[in-house]
Amino acid sequence: MDTLQSEIAAAAARLVVEEGLEYGPAKRRAVKQMGLPQRTALPDNDTVEDAVIEYIALFCADTQPAELAALRRLAVTWMERMEEFRPHLGGAVWHGTATRLSDIYVQLFCDDPKSAEIKLIDHNVDYTPRTVTGFNGESVEALSISSMSPDLGESIGVHLLVYDHDDLRGALKRDAKGRTPRGDLAAVRSLLENTPDE
Repeated sequence: MDTLQSEIAAAAARLVVEEGLEYGPAKRRAVKQMGLPQRTALPDNDTVEDAVIEYIALFCADTQPAELAALRRLAVTWMERMEEFRPHLGGAVWHGTATRLSDIYVQLFCDDPKSAEIKLIDHNVDYTPRTVTGFNGESVEALSISSMSPDLGESIGVHLLVYDHDDLRGALKRDAKGRTPRGDLAAVRSLLENTPDE
């Protein structure tokens, strides 16, 4: 990979960790901050993720493990609440690169796409419906909630992404690094049990 893409990835990684940006916006802002042309070739997400891991190891090694564990505990709370919809955790909280500024992304696989929303309404949960790009590149509904993390003492964005039940088959294909891109409730509990809480 060329040096420029490595520099963009490093600048984007700082924005991801320090400001909680998603990879796409972080890459675009990094290009702008570096004074590069808008059409500059961007590093791929795996490259940015590697840079995020390096940044965390250098600058956040003393705080990030406890923040990650707190986010995973909050994710488990929501996964338990929505257990009937076969929840799977994805994103930085699943992959271990999350900090207290990261949002939680839980994917739900529903027989009826409105059933998850009805459950939130029935339990008086305030949420904002949005449309986001799903893991297959198509638009999916996201139910976005602000949820208090007892461990962190602050509200965290929790996004419940609503997929059809049939999408679950393709959801567990391994990514380019050979990792499972998301995990079910048992897998997230296992991560928590096997992670030292500093």
